[in-house]
Amino acid sequence: LGEQGHVQLKIFDVLGRETMTLVDELREAGTHEVKLDASKISSGVYFYQLRAEKLVETKKLILIR
Repeated sequence: LGEQGHVQLKIFDVLGRETMTLVDELREAGTHEVKLDASKISSGVYFYQLRAEKLVETKKLILIR
């Protein structure tokens, strides 16, 4: 993160339904790491979305067990 601010990191299924929220808090500037406990979701295609102040980024995630 380039600057301190409120950060959200969420996982969505292919239908756009929110599956889980990994981060929803104020974070300091810098590099951060988040662990995903995927034990409660099934294999498949998901999307994760990172929202931080001036940034919104969505990418694909494929979960294979």
